[in-house]
Amino acid sequence: MTANRTHIETKLIHAGELRPRPSGAVSMPIFQSSTFEYEGQSSYHEIKYIRLNNTPNHVVLHSKLAALENAEAALVAASGMAAISTSLLTLLSSGDHVLAQDCLYGGTYDLITKDLPSFGISFNLIDSNAPESWKSKLQPNTKAIYVEAMSNPLLQVADLQAVTRFAKEHGLVSLVDNTFASPVNFRPSEWGYDLSLHSATKYLNGHTDIVAGAIIGRAELVERIKHRLDHLGGSLDPHACYLLHRGMKTLALRVRYQNDSALALARFLNEHSAVKQVNYPGLESHAGYGRARELFDGFSGMLSFEPEGGREAAQRFIQGVTIPIVAPSLGGVETLVTLPAVTSHAGLSAAERHRLGISDSLIRVSVGIENTADLIADFDRALKA
Repeated sequence: MTANRTHIETKLIHAGELRPRPSGAVSMPIFQSSTFEYEGQSSYHEIKYIRLNNTPNHVVLHSKLAALENAEAALVAASGMAAISTSLLTLLSSGDHVLAQDCLYGGTYDLITKDLPSFGISFNLIDSNAPESWKSKLQPNTKAIYVEAMSNPLLQVADLQAVTRFAKEHGLVSLVDNTFASPVNFRPSEWGYDLSLHSATKYLNGHTDIVAGAIIGRAELVERIKHRLDHLGGSLDPHACYLLHRGMKTLALRVRYQNDSALALARFLNEHSAVKQVNYPGLESHAGYGRARELFDGFSGMLSFEPEGGREAAQRFIQGVTIPIVAPSLGGVETLVTLPAVTSHAGLSAAERHRLGISDSLIRVSVGIENTADLIADFDRALKA
C-alpha cells in the first residue's frame, strides 16, 4: 500500500499488513517463537530472532509506523526510554556534544544531563523558543539537537520549524519526542525531522497494558539504531508487538476524541475561579497557541494546571476526583491525574523543577475517552471541595 495515497485512518488498519495474510487470518497472529529457520541471510542483523527485532510481528509494526508519519523507516523497542537512549547512543560517541530542550520528560532529562556525561558526551540546554540563542551554545563537536513536540508537563510548543532549519544549517541530526502529539496530530518527517521518537506505551498503544518505544525517520539512521539496539538487547516481545499493533488500529478515533475532550476541559478550567493557571496549547491564551495551530492537526489529550491554594489544594483535588485514576503514565483510554513533582519529574531537584516552572502544585491530566461532560462535572466537584 502506498503510504501517501491513503489517509491515516486507513493506514492504521491496512499499512504494513502481511500479504497474503498468514493462513488467511484477518487479525495478525502472534509469532511467539524466539528462533526462526535460516533462510540464507548474509548479515547477522537480518537473521530472524526476537532480539534482532525482525520477527513477523516486528516487521508489520515497522511498516505501519513508518507509513503513519510518512517516513522512510521505523523500529520498535522495549520502552520509550530504550528508543531514546539507543538513538542518542547511536548518534553520539565519547567527545561529542548535544543540544537539548531545557524542559524535558524527567527520564530524558536525567539521561542527557547525568548519564551521557559518564560516556564522555557533553550537552547544553537550550530555550526552545529562542532560536537566536542556540548558535552561542553550538560547539565544533555538536552532533544532534533534541526537543519535544509538546513538552512534558507544561505543554510548551518549541519553535519546531527553527529546529530543523538550525539542524540543516549546522549539519546536526534533529530528534523530536512526538509522544504527546502522536502521528494523528503531528508527523515530524513532513517538517524535516530526521527522527521521531515515541513512548508507544502511551497513545500508540492506548490501553495501558504494555511498555514499548518507537523510532521513526530516515532509513539510514533507523538501520544504524537497529544495529545498536540488536547489541543492547532492548527488543520488544512479540506478544507486546501484538498488543501495540491491535491498540494502534483505533489511534485516530481515540486521539481525535481526546483532543476535543481535553480542549473542552481546558476551557472549563481556564474560567474556573479555583484554578490559577492552565497549560494547554489549544487555548488562545497559551503562549504557543499560534505555533500549535500552524504545526498540529490537534492539540492532544494532555493538559496541566495549578489550582489556587498551592500543594494542599492540589492534594485535595487529587483525592476528590472520582473518574480519573491517580497514576503516572498517559495516553490511555482512561483519564489519569498525577503530580509531576513526585512522579515523572521526581528525579529533578526542587531547584531544577522551579527553574523549569514545574511547581509542587502542578497537576498533569491525561484525558481519556470518558464522556466529556462527566469529566467536567467531576473536576468541578473536586475543585469546589
